[in-house]
Amino acid sequence: MTWIVFALLTAFCESFKDVFSKKGLARLDEYVIAWALRFFALPFLLPLLFFIKMPPLGPGFWLALVVGAGLNAVCTILYMKAIKQSALSLTVPLVALTPMFLLLTSPLMIGEFPDWSGVFGIVLIVMGSYVLNLNASAPGYFAPFRALLKEPGPKLMLLTAFLWSLTANFDKIGIQNSSPLFWSLAAPAGMALVLMPVMLYKSPRALQQIPVILNKLVPIGFFAALTVIFQMLAVSLTLVSHVIAIKRTSTILSVCWGHLLFNEGGIKERLLGASIMVLGVVLISLF
Repeated sequence: MTWIVFALLTAFCESFKDVFSKKGLARLDEYVIAWALRFFALPFLLPLLFFIKMPPLGPGFWLALVVGAGLNAVCTILYMKAIKQSALSLTVPLVALTPMFLLLTSPLMIGEFPDWSGVFGIVLIVMGSYVLNLNASAPGYFAPFRALLKEPGPKLMLLTAFLWSLTANFDKIGIQNSSPLFWSLAAPAGMALVLMPVMLYKSPRALQQIPVILNKLVPIGFFAALTVIFQMLAVSLTLVSHVIAIKRTSTILSVCWGHLLFNEGGIKERLLGASIMVLGVVLISLF
């Protein structure tokens, strides 16, 4: 089960990417950090060119690259807005909703059909999102859901989770029409290219600010690069939904980092909620 090892490494690197992104957002806006996440991954990915052969590009490669890069660029900005506006431990666990959305998008886009145990997984994910917001709730059974919709960060993360259920399938198409490692280079390069003009338009002083905190931006790119490599290797070996399920265990780590590094409260409710959501993801994807 080599893919499980790659998927677990993806989760580990993903959680560290979140930590360094949150730290960077204290100094720069979300547009700069979103671009830096993709651009500073490239120096760590480009050496792969010396170890891989140029694969034959299938007919779906360019469509997957253009559409995937555009959607992923939007997702990256939304993701950074979410973790900037709300606590890491409250927003990041909501990306566990992506496999739930994949139950709809994967069959339609690439013909992958997860098992019916996904129904029970969906119930657990909803329960987890409820528990996640218990400490923020007012009186009433539906208060946690109202809190979820009122908080700006979680609302943005819900949208990101849905869009990622689309981009994960475009990643699969891109890999099928090239190779895992080549796509690991092409996808971030495409995203960085799309995000560059957005950053320059939204943050005119970005080029003057970036050199000042370069030491905070490079680690974001480093862990983003490792995340991409491990994820693409895992996706090439099994179903997209299986890989995303394991990847989302990073949410539990992010909850812990949010408490330990950023002094975020509600650790018990958020850790329990994130754990229930991850269990739901596992049921959706692995059984």
